[in-house]
Amino acid sequence: MLGFYQEYKYLIMPFAIWFCIQLFKLIWDLVVTHKFNFKRILGAGGMPSSHSAVVTCLATMIGKTAGINSYQFAMAVVFASVVMYDAAGVRRAAGKQAKLLNKIIETPGLTGGEVSEKLVEVLGHTPKQVFVGAVIGIIVGLIV
Repeated sequence: MLGFYQEYKYLIMPFAIWFCIQLFKLIWDLVVTHKFNFKRILGAGGMPSSHSAVVTCLATMIGKTAGINSYQFAMAVVFASVVMYDAAGVRRAAGKQAKLLNKIIETPGLTGGEVSEKLVEVLGHTPKQVFVGAVIGIIVGLIV
């Protein structure tokens, strides 16, 4: 079994850290709201950023193995940077827009038609959520 883990650790650990963080968010949401929201296990957004944790864990593991001056590490760092920028920038802005559009839709008399579903508002992360996720990913990547 250890041989399997060693052979696939670059897949196993990022998915494991993603699952653990999403499970934490599910449990935290349950404690705070007293409601079981299974969407939290698959949904985006919230503290900490599982996206950031996954990509920084992978980059850290690659840096430990291939070296921080390797092209593999460089690719992983660039990939991680794009993912974290997207999480805190583009997806966060889309979430803010969704929140505003949902308010407009809910306002009586402003919409011409009937809207059947709300837009997803929790899409991105705050810079703090991205930072905390990145720190968790680096720590896990160093420990593994």
